Amino acid sequence: MNPSNTNNDAALIAEGRAALGCELGSTRIKATLVGPDGRPLGSGAFGWENRLEAGIWTYPMDAVLEGLEASFAALRQDVAETHGVTLERLGAAGFSAMMHGYIATDARGELLVPFRTWRNNITGHAAAALTETLDWPIPQRWSIAHLYHAICESEAHVGDIAHLTTLAGWVHWKLTGEWALGIGDASGMFPVDPATGTWDAESLSRFDALVADRGYAWTLADILPRVVPAGEAAGALTAEGAKLLDAGGTLQAGAPVCPPEGDAGTGMVVTNAVRPRTGNVSAGTSVFAMLVLEERLSAVHPEIDLVLTPDGHLVGMAHANNCTSDFNAWAALIAEAAQLMGAEADDETLYGRLMTLALEGDADAGGLVSIGYVSGEHMTGFSEGRPLFLRKPDSRFTLANFARAHLFSALCALRAGLDVLVDKEGVQVEELRGHGGFFKTPEAGQRFMAAATGTPVSVPETAGEGGAWGMALLAAFTLREDRDQGLADFLDSVIGGSISAPLSPDPADVAGFNAYYKRFTAALPVERAAVERLD
Repeated sequence: MNPSNTNNDAALIAEGRAALGCELGSTRIKATLVGPDGRPLGSGAFGWENRLEAGIWTYPMDAVLEGLEASFAALRQDVAETHGVTLERLGAAGFSAMMHGYIATDARGELLVPFRTWRNNITGHAAAALTETLDWPIPQRWSIAHLYHAICESEAHVGDIAHLTTLAGWVHWKLTGEWALGIGDASGMFPVDPATGTWDAESLSRFDALVADRGYAWTLADILPRVVPAGEAAGALTAEGAKLLDAGGTLQAGAPVCPPEGDAGTGMVVTNAVRPRTGNVSAGTSVFAMLVLEERLSAVHPEIDLVLTPDGHLVGMAHANNCTSDFNAWAALIAEAAQLMGAEADDETLYGRLMTLALEGDADAGGLVSIGYVSGEHMTGFSEGRPLFLRKPDSRFTLANFARAHLFSALCALRAGLDVLVDKEGVQVEELRGHGGFFKTPEAGQRFMAAATGTPVSVPETAGEGGAWGMALLAAFTLREDRDQGLADFLDSVIGGSISAPLSPDPADVAGFNAYYKRFTAALPVERAAVERLD
C-alpha cells in the first residue's frame, strides 16, 4: 500500500469521515469501514447459524447483539493493525440484514414471539389469500404473510403489536431509537408504491378491511415502520446504540445512520445494478436474481416478488430458499473423511477445489440428480425439505459429476422463477452481475450460473466485499457532496470499471444444464414423497 494513502486513510478515520456498514447474513455478520470514495478500509466478521426451534427457523436476539459487537470489535482491531488508529468516530453508518421475516414487538420494543426468519414456509394459505386480496404477489417469506398467518391462527400476541419490522429494522431501532426502513427492505414486508416511495395506500386499505372483524386497536399503517429513501438519514447513533456496538465505550454517538436495507438491496448496490434493464444474482445459502424493470409486470405471478431498489425502481425478484447449503454439507462430510485419513482440508479450500473439479464433469452431471432442499422451497411448492441424492445404476458416479450435480441443483429453483420473468413476461436483461460465495471460485460460479440462466454473467472485482460493503456505500451516499447526485451515478463513481467482462454461456454447459433441469423436475415427486414419509 502506498504510504501516503495509509497516512491519508488514518487521518480520515481519526477525523470521523469514514462510513460503517454492517450486514447480518444467514451465516455471518460482517462489519466494513469505507472511505468517502467507497474504498474498503477494514473489516471484521462473526459466524452464526439459524436454529430450528419448535418447527420455526429463528435466531435469538441476544445472538444478534453479540454478533454485532463481535464483528465491530474485529473491525476495530483490523483498523488499528492496518492504519495505526483507534476507530472512535464515524462519518455515517448503516445496517442491513436478511430480508422479510417477522419481528413483532410491543410498545416497549419487546418481542412478542421469537423472530421468524425468511426461511419459514408456514404461511402458504395466508400468502395466497393476500395475493388475491391485494392483487400483488405476496410470497410466504414476506412480513405481511407472517402477520396474516398469525391472525388466521388466532395467535394471542397479535392484538398487542405496536411495531412490525424486519431484522435490519430491529437493529436500526436498537442503535438509533427510530422505527424506520429503507425502500428496498420495506418492499419485502408489504407493497410499496414506486410513485410515492412509501406504503401502497390502496393495499393498506384492503388489508385493514380484510381484518376489520378482528377488532384490533391498530391499523396496519400504525405498526409499520417509516419508509426512507436512499441518500437520507434515518436517525443517528445514540449513546446506547454506540455501547451496543462497542462494549469498551469509546465509540462516539451522533453519527447519521442511513435507512436500513435488506440483503437484496445491498446486492444491487455492490453490483451497481439499480438502473432499469440491469440485473444481479446473489448466490450463497439462498439464491435470488433481481431484474430492474422498465414497467410493472402484466400479471401477478406467485413465483415472483415485486420489490424496489434502494432508490425506488421496481424490481422482479426470483428468490429460492435453497442454494448451496446441501453442497456445503457434503463438502463438510468429505473434509471429515479427509481428516480421518490424516489430511487437512479447510472449508474454503475444499469448496473451491470441488467447484473447480465440477467443471471437468459431464455436461449433464452424468445422469446424477440432487435435490438440495434443506428447507422448504416455495418456487416449486414445498413447505418442508428433505435433501436427496439420486442416481441410476448406469449413471456416471464420479466426484466431478457429484459436485456438478449439487451445483446445478442449487440453481434449479432459481431457473423456475427466471423462466416466468423471461419467457412469460419478456423481461430483458443484458447481463447478470453475480455476487456471493457461489462466485468466489474463479470461472466456476460464472459458468454454472450462465448455463442455468442462459445469460452472460459478470462479477465485480469488489463484489467479494459482500453486503456489508454495499451497506457502507449506502451510508457513504448520505455524505455525498453533490446532493442532487442519484444513487446509480454515485455507484458509477465508486465501482466504475471494476466489473469484469461478462462470461457468455457455453452451449455445451447450457445443453447439459437443460438436461439436468429436466431430470431434476422429474424427480420432484420423489422429494414430495420423502417430505410426506420422513417426519
